[in-house]
Amino acid sequence: MVETNRLLVKKFTLKDASFFKELVNTPNWLKYIGDRNVKTINDAEAYIKNNHFKSYDTLGFGFYKLLLKEENNKPIGSCGLVKREGLDDVDIGFAFLPEYEGKGFGYESSIAVLKIAKEQFHLKKVVAIASPTNLNSIKLLEKLGLIFEKKVKPFEDEKELLLFAKSL
Repeated sequence: MVETNRLLVKKFTLKDASFFKELVNTPNWLKYIGDRNVKTINDAEAYIKNNHFKSYDTLGFGFYKLLLKEENNKPIGSCGLVKREGLDDVDIGFAFLPEYEGKGFGYESSIAVLKIAKEQFHLKKVVAIASPTNLNSIKLLEKLGLIFEKKVKPFEDEKELLLFAKSL
């Protein structure tokens, strides 16, 4: 677990299924990340097992839930590292419940995740992908020091995304 001024950054557990189901069905998740077809608590548990747990077990890292300390550790979003098949380097990503977007939590949690990427997992470089229309994510990536490298089509849907990178 990592702690920031306002957040606890912890691994997902199956107890987070309800929160995760809510997060992946928010308007911005669906618009910019895509529908993960998580419609029930069982779907959410399966997704957590097949994605988050698998990543923790095989790579040591993954996506983490973000708990807001001032609201009794309420889960408000996710930030973490993922090794995607279509990308050469480890990717940092983040998502928040709508009422917690634009409040600096993305920056705060990403700084913590980048620190563990370097210090704990000894990564030399991280990348991030963003839709060209997701201006808030692009601004955050640039604030974090990631620099636009190229356009990529890492997924089967062939959508062109912007790839940003940062050496650690």
